[in-house]
Amino acid sequence: MMKNSKIDKNSPFNNLPDLPPKANLETADIFKAAIKANKLLAELKGFCQTLPNPELLLNTIVLQESKESNAIENIVTTQDELYKATLMGENIKNQAAKEVLQYRQAMYWALDELSTKGFITTNLLVGIMQKLRNTQEGIRRNSGTKLSNPINGLIVYTPPEGEEVIRKKLQALENFMNDDELSDLDPLVKMALIHYQFEAIHPFSDGNGRTGRILNILYLINQNLMGLPVLYLSKYIIENKNDYYRLLREVTEDENWHDWVLYVVNGIAETSATTLTKIKKILELKAQAESELKDKMAGGFTRELNDLLFSYPYIKIAVLEERGIAKRVAASQYLKKIVEFGWLQAFKIGREVYYINHKLVDVLSK
Repeated sequence: MMKNSKIDKNSPFNNLPDLPPKANLETADIFKAAIKANKLLAELKGFCQTLPNPELLLNTIVLQESKESNAIENIVTTQDELYKATLMGENIKNQAAKEVLQYRQAMYWALDELSTKGFITTNLLVGIMQKLRNTQEGIRRNSGTKLSNPINGLIVYTPPEGEEVIRKKLQALENFMNDDELSDLDPLVKMALIHYQFEAIHPFSDGNGRTGRILNILYLINQNLMGLPVLYLSKYIIENKNDYYRLLREVTEDENWHDWVLYVVNGIAETSATTLTKIKKILELKAQAESELKDKMAGGFTRELNDLLFSYPYIKIAVLEERGIAKRVAASQYLKKIVEFGWLQAFKIGREVYYINHKLVDVLSK
């Protein structure tokens, strides 16, 4: 494969070509991988549609995706710090946990915007980045942005420069995402192209990677391939991080679209399967808890209480009060009983008692 002679790693890639690329993206390998990925993704979507309260999964699955996506950018928090932060409102002290929760908020905000407008726009992407970073910054204006190897510091890529240039490339990407007549490629193949293109444009001073990973989910939902943002794709990227960055570079330097597309499509297949397994385990655990607690707690048990226990890995008395499940004294008694029956563990921070659904945490952390 010939090197792309147009690329100078130290100069802005202002002649980054628009999509679709001039490459054969309908090889037997890609076709076979896309069939498998579409089948597994459809199975995940169909299973979620059978759930009586699919929204209950979002707090747990989206929180995990948020954690892993931020970890790719070396924004690392522990499960413990993160779950405690979900209950702290505006009083979060751990900055990494705060940024993970901002990711989840950005995801929910983007889904609301997408459901209202029906298509993905540059302004939507800017809004996601602003929510992620809690900033009013927009498209990158300053010159001198360069991406370097974190180990040796060598420049590996210089993205396009100049707000007008960046906006034109984003507009072309927007057209490609929303106009199916521009390409008859499989949507999963298109998602791989879109992800590369957004990363190559690198339109913001920070937050590009996280915005791009939210864009993946939005595109799949907009293509009706998913109903809920439950695909746990960032974990796959973390586990194959070296390949991820290597293949992005190979598209830029060698025009190796084939291997990049295969990487993404195979990732969707693997992630769909593991996410489905994880959701089924959570639901099995939830059903087991409902059966046991219903017998043991008698009048103190409600399905709403059980739903709440599996919507938040960590919980506290105030959450039961806020949801109208019980007043403070009764809520405290309920949670203490659930501890006695082995479904929660209690621990104290300052004056506040937190209750951990340790069995749910075990499923999420595996």
